[in-house]
Amino acid sequence: MNHPTLPRDDASLTRLARRRVAIKTGWMIHALVFVAVNLGLFVLNSVTGGLRWHMFPLAGWGLGLAIHGLVVLLVLGNWRDRLVAREVERLRTPAAH
Repeated sequence: MNHPTLPRDDASLTRLARRRVAIKTGWMIHALVFVAVNLGLFVLNSVTGGLRWHMFPLAGWGLGLAIHGLVVLLVLGNWRDRLVAREVERLRTPAAH
C-alpha cells in the first residue's frame, strides 16, 4: 500500500531514504561517542579515586542523548504527518464543526 505523503519518483525516494539514514546514523554515532567517552571518564575517575565526578557528565549527556533519540523517533515515526492526517479527518467529520 502506498503512503499518501511519500514521493513517488525514484530520485525523491532516494533523497528521503538518505535523509532518514543520516538521521539514524547521526543518533548511532552520538550514542557510540557517548559510551566511549563516558567509559573513559569512568576509568579515569576509578584510577584517580575520589568523588564520583564522572556521573555528572554521564547524567547531563545522557539526557541530551535521550532527547536526541526522542527527536529521531518523532521525525522518523511520521508523528507530525499522523497528527495532520488526524486533524484533517476531524475537520471532514460534520460533528467536529
